[in-house]
Amino acid sequence: MLEVDSPRDLTAHIGKSLDPGAWLLVDQAMINAFADATGDHQWIHVDIERAKRELPGGKTIAHGFLTLSLLPRLAQSVVNVKGRSRTFNYGSNKVRFTAPVPAGSRIRLRMTLKAAEPVEGGLRLIFDNLVEIEGQHKPALVAETIQVAYL
Repeated sequence: MLEVDSPRDLTAHIGKSLDPGAWLLVDQAMINAFADATGDHQWIHVDIERAKRELPGGKTIAHGFLTLSLLPRLAQSVVNVKGRSRTFNYGSNKVRFTAPVPAGSRIRLRMTLKAAEPVEGGLRLIFDNLVEIEGQHKPALVAETIQVAYL
């Protein structure tokens, strides 16, 4: 894990791929909780028996937006910026769900700091994110995201 004392210290890492984070289990309970939170109960996410019969691999799959929503949690094991007052998600420039995440899979995050732009009181940080699925060559998600870290 990369640890820095200030958001400004991240500028030394622009263009560098950071070490991958820890694996996180995406189980059916997590998928069901996300379905309940969003109201997206499409059978491919929550109907275990139908998925056994009709989906490749025979398992339900996580919502793409669940995978996207896990980026902050996954990033906690990739980078720690100690000297900041707060960080906000600013948005995404590009998000692609490139492979399904079957229930029971483990995922982890690889991040590259693409740019750091000064803003009043902090830095706007642009990251390239790649979410890997353990044992698969194709990533679950590729996304360019933006955060603002305040000093």
